[in-house]
Amino acid sequence: MSKKVAVIGSGASGLTAIKCCLDEGLQPVCFEKGTDIGGLWNFKEEALPGFASVYRSTVINTSKEMMCYSDFPIPKEYPNFMHHSWVIKYFRLYADNFGLMKYIRFRHHIDHVKPREDFTETGQWDVTYTAEEKNETTTEVYDAVMVCTGHHVYPHYPRDSFTGIDDFQGKTMHSHDYKDQHGFENKRVVIIGIGNSGGDIAVELSRHAKQVYLSTRRGTWVINRISEGGLPIDIIGNRRLLNGVPSSVKEAVGRRQLNQRFDHALYGLQPEHNVFGQHPMVNDDMPNRIITGSLVIKPNIKRFTKTGVIFDNDTFEDDIDIVVFATGYRFDFPFVDKSVMKVENNQVNLYKYVFPPKLDPPTLSIIGLIQPLGAIMPISEMQCRWATRVFKGTTKLPSQGVMFDNIRQKKMEMSKRYYNTPRHTIQVDYIQIMDEIAEQIGVKPDLKRLLLSDPRLALTVFAGPCTPYQYRLMGPGAWKGAKEAIETQWDRITYPTKTRPVPKQTTNGVPGILKLLIVMVLIVAIIWRLL
Repeated sequence: MSKKVAVIGSGASGLTAIKCCLDEGLQPVCFEKGTDIGGLWNFKEEALPGFASVYRSTVINTSKEMMCYSDFPIPKEYPNFMHHSWVIKYFRLYADNFGLMKYIRFRHHIDHVKPREDFTETGQWDVTYTAEEKNETTTEVYDAVMVCTGHHVYPHYPRDSFTGIDDFQGKTMHSHDYKDQHGFENKRVVIIGIGNSGGDIAVELSRHAKQVYLSTRRGTWVINRISEGGLPIDIIGNRRLLNGVPSSVKEAVGRRQLNQRFDHALYGLQPEHNVFGQHPMVNDDMPNRIITGSLVIKPNIKRFTKTGVIFDNDTFEDDIDIVVFATGYRFDFPFVDKSVMKVENNQVNLYKYVFPPKLDPPTLSIIGLIQPLGAIMPISEMQCRWATRVFKGTTKLPSQGVMFDNIRQKKMEMSKRYYNTPRHTIQVDYIQIMDEIAEQIGVKPDLKRLLLSDPRLALTVFAGPCTPYQYRLMGPGAWKGAKEAIETQWDRITYPTKTRPVPKQTTNGVPGILKLLIVMVLIVAIIWRLL
């Protein structure tokens, strides 16, 4: 009999968990406490406790070719950076194409996940859930568990840490509850926090409110979704070719490019940390709103008064109507038995962010508990491919000692690169983490083998964008359409914007010569890298 796997959540991670279970011949049962799939990306008119939430205007920060599942390209007609309505539409296509919906139990809330008394022999779990429709609580036995609830469910709301806030007569709220500009018209608004949500909300409200102030302790580097020439920035930046570039060079180039767009110091945004020392803000319009005066950058808040805010530089803004705390989220798994894992201050010990290292046998995995510099969907999928093979027994984990060493090493590397904050406990780089997990299951692209069998494809894999299809070229779960998907990825990137015929540009032939030289240099680089 195939092993029975409980999948908790049917969002971006839960859907691919179901599919990966099916790919490995496992029997998935997905528990979804809501009424639909999509998790974070399923927009609701009101934010609900215990559910992730996006606002009406949310657009994803990663382009479609970098964020798709590795064996299901996003249709060419879809925009490169998708509004949440397009993201959920893609999830529905994915679920329908692979027949995932029949494995999902909607309105089923997980109450407790606990190892059975004979766990050391069987690896089995008692999963207790409540079916809301019938209000019945049931416990079932499962051979493995995949937790796919994400990390945008529980708002971090440090309201009480601000002096004088209890005397403040205006309204306070968390960005989790923000949906759109309605109710903010003609108001004076302070937003606390300069992550992606804080930036998006500040920019949106600056078009409707009387005045918006964005308060930040450290500042931030602001990245545009669009690179030079109009291509998606992550298509340019996520390439294996760049892995060998020294971090000091990346820092210098990154800082120069970001300040070419606008001088971060001049706009009050420049932080003390490096460009790659913080999870960056992705925002296309912030400097435009600052230069019009509708958005003003402020330092940290010193204290509140009854009607206003005093900032660290002793400037005072009075008649503040609303304060929005865009202060991020804390992650937790309250239904998982404390004997299995504990979360403290957004810290949890997981081998490669997936497996509790003390758990033997390893039949529980945490999926999607990462904050990548890149897309999360392909990483969640890769984690699921790995976890299901571990459950099945075809892939083994190393010893506890090796796993704990890996956890300590990652924490050390993170502390050297990022400033210390609960926000920076699950940071990963897209290519690095994808390759790490791919090596565990034998699906990392073998450049030497590709160079001998298909030099052109090898060059594309090495020098082109590291799209998820690369991890379906070989090994377990190889997909026959992977090569074609890689060869046609530029067609899907350019198709959505080519909506009007324009005259073809002519060249004098020099760019073609330069292109040939670049190709030759890259081929030599590949050979040198492999030898």
